[in-house]
Amino acid sequence: MLLSFVLFTLKINAQGIIPIDNKTKTINDLKVGAYRTSEYLPLLKGKSIAVVANQASMINSTHLVDSLITLRVSIKKVFCPEHGFRGLVDAGERVKSETDDKTGLRIITLYGENKKPTPVDLKDVDVIVFDIQDVGVRFYTYISTLHYVMEACAENKKELIVLDRPNPNGYFIDGPVMEDKYKSFLGMHSVPIVYGMTIGEFAQMINGEGWLKGGIKCNLKVISLTDYEHKDFYQLPVKPSPNLPNMASVYLYPSLGLFEGTVVAVGRGTDLPFQCIGFPTLQKANYTFTPQPKIGAMDPKYNGQTCKGYNLADFGKEFMKDYKKLYLFWLIGTYKNAPDKTNYFDDNFNYHVGNATLKQQIIDGKSEDEIRATWQDGIKKFKGIRKKYLLYKDFE
Repeated sequence: MLLSFVLFTLKINAQGIIPIDNKTKTINDLKVGAYRTSEYLPLLKGKSIAVVANQASMINSTHLVDSLITLRVSIKKVFCPEHGFRGLVDAGERVKSETDDKTGLRIITLYGENKKPTPVDLKDVDVIVFDIQDVGVRFYTYISTLHYVMEACAENKKELIVLDRPNPNGYFIDGPVMEDKYKSFLGMHSVPIVYGMTIGEFAQMINGEGWLKGGIKCNLKVISLTDYEHKDFYQLPVKPSPNLPNMASVYLYPSLGLFEGTVVAVGRGTDLPFQCIGFPTLQKANYTFTPQPKIGAMDPKYNGQTCKGYNLADFGKEFMKDYKKLYLFWLIGTYKNAPDKTNYFDDNFNYHVGNATLKQQIIDGKSEDEIRATWQDGIKKFKGIRKKYLLYKDFE
């Protein structure tokens, strides 16, 4: 497998696949929705506000909540998604509701048992402002939080304002479209794994396609970005969650996230989360790492055990963003090199993928090209739906 990995890297270099038309943009090259206060402050005047936010909800160097308080907006409470308001909580861990030390505002979790604002939560609220940095992957749970917030707003006749942000994986679409049978908090919508939309565009699609319970509609307003196109590469100024610390991890996440439903560890509890893969008994591996408790991964898979695998950090940084597809090479290869294939997949794998087909295709020894061909009809249909809700120039 190592030889194949090296040969594939050389193949990428030889083909020169780095596109010449994609511009890398930073926070200084555009204005995120939160920055455009003149567009949404009039909508908040004289109203009671709740904010859905986390550590990435920044206007330059100032947090959105702090900015709104300075602007005398009447914030009643803050809702936070997975990982908490300050982004320090482990993936999948129950986030406790609390009071924010800096502002004194009540923080209400939207993860764990209480994924959706209750009527009591919204009783003293007129408008919810949603400002979360997404990474454009179906099993990244912030779009599931968005869904439940929209549904709560629709049921309780509250307004929702989504402050849009760029999607760092918004320049391609790939993966199987989720089947209804595998709907869960890891995937609530019939979209591919990588869907190529900003969170504001996605909110419009949820509303427009009638995906909320009973087909109800949310009173939705999206504050769009300026100077953004889907073909742009966007450098995130703040890590969107504890285990996506840099752009290499963000670009690798769509592909490596599939390992969360296997025996393979993805570097949680190391200095390279979502930038290395491995497990203790993997064969033909050239790299070792030992997961240890860290913020955002206090009990990582294989805690204290030496894992054999691969360091993919340079690959993610140099090549992954230009591949513009899910990279199944490692998933297929680690399965082949697993000494116990009967326990390679766990029950969560199909929920990450959105079907049971990929697991069987890997077991049957299908090639990456053969697997990818089975996704194309679903992707084509999705693109037709997606097109109706785009706010920015597309990459195609």
